[in-house]
Amino acid sequence: MQEIFKNTLFAGIAIFIFSYGGLLLAISLFPSFFVDYISPVFNSDGSRDVFFYLHPFILSLALAVFWNRFQSMFRGHFVLRGFEFGFIYAAIALIPVMWITYSAVDVSLSMVFTWLLYGIFQSCVAGIIFAWRSHLKLSH
Repeated sequence: MQEIFKNTLFAGIAIFIFSYGGLLLAISLFPSFFVDYISPVFNSDGSRDVFFYLHPFILSLALAVFWNRFQSMFRGHFVLRGFEFGFIYAAIALIPVMWITYSAVDVSLSMVFTWLLYGIFQSCVAGIIFAWRSHLKLSH
């Protein structure tokens, strides 16, 4: 259990930094794409913002539990293990969620596709962190 919480903390911090840094970079590089986010659907009154900022840690906790259960199935260099983990998560969770989101919510296909890419990026970052930590633990 302690390993799950450590993985959650390390991956949560990494996802937070990479995701929000990447988001700021993407907004500066592709500002016209983000015009769709200037909508009441995406702007809250601020009362729930803490949930948005906690997302990397909630995601990391779920992924850490998944990693803890299935890490022995991933072989090879820790970076490859991390990417495989991220893509498997995308196949079993992100694609179905993005499918139902696109079918039920009035959002563009490009928006849903970027959410899918964003989720794959986040899960690969977490997977690399988990695999790296497992690699360090085995090498000591």
